[in-house]
Amino acid sequence: MRNYLLLALLILPLCSAAQDMFTIKGRIINERGEAVEYVQVGVPKLQIGTISDAYGRFEINLPADTLQFHHVSYETAFYSVTRPAEDVLIVMKEQELQPAVFIGGDTREKYLLRAGTRIPGAVGDFNCTAGAVRGGEMGAVATARKPFLIKDIIFSVKSNSIPGCVASVNIYRIEGNPEEFINILHRPIYVSIPVSDDNQDFDIEPEDNILLEPGCYFISFDLVDCDNGPDAMHLLTPLYFKDSYQRLGTMGKLIRIPVNIGIAVKGLEYR
Repeated sequence: MRNYLLLALLILPLCSAAQDMFTIKGRIINERGEAVEYVQVGVPKLQIGTISDAYGRFEINLPADTLQFHHVSYETAFYSVTRPAEDVLIVMKEQELQPAVFIGGDTREKYLLRAGTRIPGAVGDFNCTAGAVRGGEMGAVATARKPFLIKDIIFSVKSNSIPGCVASVNIYRIEGNPEEFINILHRPIYVSIPVSDDNQDFDIEPEDNILLEPGCYFISFDLVDCDNGPDAMHLLTPLYFKDSYQRLGTMGKLIRIPVNIGIAVKGLEYR
C-alpha cells in the first residue's frame, strides 16, 4: 500500500504540471464603455492573479478555469477559460451603493490604529520590474470596539525609485473561522507616490464616509501600477512591530505576520 501511495504522490505533480496553460489578453470596461482601472484579475483557488492597468487592459496565463474580476466599485465578473484569447472584452456592472447611515450621539477624536514600534533598519520592499507580480499587500489589523468614522489614513514611504507609482489602500472586515476578508469600500482609494530618495509622509482623507461597525479590520497598502523598466525599482517603507497580514500577489493567500508598514488610522469614535 505504501508503494502505491508513493507512486500516486509522484504522479499527481506530473499531472498538474502537464496542464495546458492559456494566455488571455483583454480589456475591462463598465456599462458606459469606460475603462475600469486596476481590476484584480485571477483565480483565487489557484492563487493566480494580476491587476489591469489604468486603461483596463490585462494579460494573464492560467490553465482552463474561470477567471474572476474584482473591483470595489463593481460587481464581480467571470470569464470561462478554455483556450487562448487575444481580445476578451469584460463588461463590469456598477455596485448599487447602500444609502449613507448617520449615527447620532457624542463622538470623540481617537486613533483606531497606531503605527507601533519601529524596527531599526528594517524596510518593506514593494518592487516593480517587467513581469513582476503586482498586488502584494501589507498593512495592519485594527479592532473597532464602537462605531468608528475614519477621517485620516496615515503612512510613510522611506524612498521610492518607481516612476508612475500608484498605490491603493484597502479596508477589509475580518469575519469567520477560517478567516474571510471582505473589502468594505465602495470606491477605491488611490495614492500617487512621487519618485524621491527622501522620506515622504502621506495623510489620506477619504472622500466617502467610511463607518466601521464594531469588529476586526485589516487596513492594507497595495502597489497597483508603475512604469515598468528593465531594472528593478523599489518602494521602501519602514517596518513596525504590529499584528498584520501579507499577500505576495493578487489573488494570493493572506498570511499573518508580526510586522507592518506603519499604517495609522484616526477619526471619530461614537460613544
